[in-house]
Amino acid sequence: MLGVACGLVALGLLLAATFSVSADPAVTGLPHLGDGAWWLTAAVLGLQAACLVPVDRLPALWLTILATAPLVLALVVPNGAVSLTTLAVVVGGYLAISGKLFRPVWLALPIAGLPVIATQFANEVSLGPLAAPAAFGGAVLQGLVVVGLGLLPGMAVVAQRDLREARHRETLAQHREQEALLKAAVEHQRAAMSRELHDIAAHHMSGIALVAGTIGRQIDTDPAAAKELARHVREQSSGVLDDLRRLVGLLREDTGEAPAIESLDAVPGLVAARRAAGMDIDLVVPGGPEDVGAGVGPLAQVVGYRMVQESLANAAVHAPGAPCVVEFGRRSGHGLTVVVRNAAGREPDPGPGGGFGLVGMTERAQLVGGGIQYGAIPGGGWEVRLTLPVGDTGRTAPAHPQEESG
Repeated sequence: MLGVACGLVALGLLLAATFSVSADPAVTGLPHLGDGAWWLTAAVLGLQAACLVPVDRLPALWLTILATAPLVLALVVPNGAVSLTTLAVVVGGYLAISGKLFRPVWLALPIAGLPVIATQFANEVSLGPLAAPAAFGGAVLQGLVVVGLGLLPGMAVVAQRDLREARHRETLAQHREQEALLKAAVEHQRAAMSRELHDIAAHHMSGIALVAGTIGRQIDTDPAAAKELARHVREQSSGVLDDLRRLVGLLREDTGEAPAIESLDAVPGLVAARRAAGMDIDLVVPGGPEDVGAGVGPLAQVVGYRMVQESLANAAVHAPGAPCVVEFGRRSGHGLTVVVRNAAGREPDPGPGGGFGLVGMTERAQLVGGGIQYGAIPGGGWEVRLTLPVGDTGRTAPAHPQEESG
């Protein structure tokens, strides 16, 4: 559309110049309507208009043609109307530069500028009013003006478009970054939920399985004891439901009720519940049960409680019937040590677990700056040793875990 408009404007100017020659015979240097120079000039202007249509698709080719065509006109029939051809060069330069295919931009200078300079120089020298040096200087100046009029606006359009594209890419990158952060947060929450579900299931289900096996052996020989154990199974089942409700409650919006959080102070109750389920467990606390969690931060308390819970669940599954010891070491500059140790099981080990419980222990210990070690001990037993920071003792480097199990 712009090429057609440019062609119509150029032809209109040519007709106006022709009419001025007819109205004022004193005007010289312009072609007369209907003569060969006029038709050749009109043909060149039409060719230029046709080249403007596809110039944004093959800019170098069509810009070269529309800039070089006037040179033929200046050499064959030089006249004052040759300057009308610069209009198409200005428009063509703008269209070529503003298109996405013309790179690098500086190529427009020789492609359009040199033909314009040659055309104007040849036309002025042929018409004869100026000497060659003056004609050349004027041609160079006119060539720079013509190319600049098309080049500068085109470069401004390209700069604005590149800026918009850069902002669009930046926006997309920010969206991708936000999506990645959201995905990482979701994965982190999923991992935390997986650990919590594993701890709940391992703790309660292992106890239920242990008690159920005992009920099967005592239901005929000691019905009263079997009924008591059945009551314990019911309590364990209710505990599973309570823990699951608490876990689901953490996923909901805040209801104003703070969820119950386990701590090291609850370890004696955990040991007592396991004893009631039939496990042989000793609890060793140097300062007494009331001094279990003194000096340990809230998050580290949860880590310690979960370690004891998971270790006792593993012992019930992998070493059924084996005696266990839960031992709290004396506090020192290195922190508080919590050890869960079980002997070899009296029944065959049902096989290795998935190892997720030990992975969860390690992650929790590293989270609070503690260290954990676990592995087999002489005699076929298993030991888990957790070190928790106490007070302002700083972060202790986590120990390298040994062979995983459970």
